[in-house]
Amino acid sequence: MHSNVLKLLPFSIIAALSWPVLASDDNLQDMSDPLAVYTQAGIGYTDKGINIKVGQTYDTGKDTTMGMNVLEAKGVLGESLAYRDHATDSFDSIRYRNFGVDLTNGRGSQIDVNYSFASEMGTASYSLIQALPKLGPVQLYPLAGLGVSFGNNIDQTLSENGITGTDFGSGYSIPGTFAVVGMYSKIEVTDKIWLNYNPMWLTTLSGDSVWYKDQYFAGSSNILTHEIAASYQINPRTNVRYFANFSQDVAFDRGEHRVEVNYQF
Repeated sequence: MHSNVLKLLPFSIIAALSWPVLASDDNLQDMSDPLAVYTQAGIGYTDKGINIKVGQTYDTGKDTTMGMNVLEAKGVLGESLAYRDHATDSFDSIRYRNFGVDLTNGRGSQIDVNYSFASEMGTASYSLIQALPKLGPVQLYPLAGLGVSFGNNIDQTLSENGITGTDFGSGYSIPGTFAVVGMYSKIEVTDKIWLNYNPMWLTTLSGDSVWYKDQYFAGSSNILTHEIAASYQINPRTNVRYFANFSQDVAFDRGEHRVEVNYQF
């Protein structure tokens, strides 16, 4: 299935990039703001291959709110370009996000869906984000939300792992739910350089099987993940960013690392 999607991906990206009209410099958004909403495209190199990202704003019907959809394909050409042993040339996962921002109070909402083609498993969550007043060079954006984990043919996967007696049935099902609490943060170094630290704590709400915890929470009922980023604004439309993602169970050097370039239309 995903090989067909991969063939269509370049055409969908071309179509996405053909929609926007370049905004005037006066209307450009601050690309360092985690709640900024703007039409964009990005490409990045990771330890699993190439990531390709497109984002498109849309009309919410209200002058006081803004909305944006972002689609990201991850791990393209992983076997050829990456240094992970398990990488393949087909993209290994996809991420879809929908952002909404209320301009009157600095409150945002986020739908975040992640899906792995290799495991046929994923997560979907809904979170609320609040921008707090800036304290010198630091601004915090606390976040809280709820989510579900889902997968395809989970009974078969469990049976292959020696677990019987479950009744998820064939097709896609939901083995568990979770809550997430965390924050985005921005530390302004100069007018062109900034840092981010984004910790997220996830805990199971339902789905207490050992397998579920192993697959989604590294064998525990909860997990603390970390994301750090260093960014440079090349010009008002373009930036380059370095990201590192790791957790309480995955050391920094064994985590996911990527460099990406983003452009605002």
